[in-house]
Amino acid sequence: MAAFSLRPLTPDDLPAAQALTAALRWPHRVEDWAFALALGEALAAEVEGRLAGTAFGWRHGADFATLGLVIVDDALQGRGIGRRLTQGVLDRLGEGCRVLLHATEPGLPLYRSLGFRPVGEIRQHNGLVVAAGGEAPPPGFRLRPLRPEDVPDLLALDAEATGMARAALLHAVLPLAEGVVLERAGRAAGFALIRPFGRGEVVGPVVAPGVAAARALIGHWLAARTGRFLRLDVPPESGLGARLAAQGLPEVSGVIGMMRGAPPARSPELGVYGLVSQSLG
Repeated sequence: MAAFSLRPLTPDDLPAAQALTAALRWPHRVEDWAFALALGEALAAEVEGRLAGTAFGWRHGADFATLGLVIVDDALQGRGIGRRLTQGVLDRLGEGCRVLLHATEPGLPLYRSLGFRPVGEIRQHNGLVVAAGGEAPPPGFRLRPLRPEDVPDLLALDAEATGMARAALLHAVLPLAEGVVLERAGRAAGFALIRPFGRGEVVGPVVAPGVAAARALIGHWLAARTGRFLRLDVPPESGLGARLAAQGLPEVSGVIGMMRGAPPARSPELGVYGLVSQSLG
């Protein structure tokens, strides 16, 4: 068998990288790969001059990172490529960095062996939105469009909800996104962004002070995108799954959240009810 080598992933690799996800029936476009590469540190595995696998790390401040898009060509499985790619990204992030990832079932043994432990689940819902009205926000709140002056509040809300400093990620998402804000007493108390991704659009991140608030934020986009293809990645304990399924977005798959190092300290007053993506968190 030909040996493999590791090197940095470059923009020239993106069409071949997109082919790796297409082979898995993942919906990523070349544009989605380019977005991920612009934000992160990525390694490529190469066999006989062709791309055989990838792995990414994205830093969130000095202490945290997410890891994802760990993919190996199915024809080259069993050669340790995935382990080498994952360890290579972890080495780049540094020993003191606490790392979050979302793992499919086949990846669990590898990640456990590298010190990751389960911390929760995420369920993917997608489909064509069935016509329905939005949901009223809880008493004392109102929904309104995102304004440029809201950005500092959004960064602070996201940091409270995730326990991570994700300003770089949000600043990259915002130019591509539309947003709706949940306002209380003249200040943003929650928000939901929507942007192009995969087969249509993804709603996320969704940050809200409780499930009722999250339903109102998500319901806004469901009502605004009737007949369109949407995706959400949500925690099952939120109870949002039944509502999404009833509006044409059934659960199609799930992943396990895993953490290496102590989990971030998150505000009990806020929750993340929709991810930017499974890879980015």
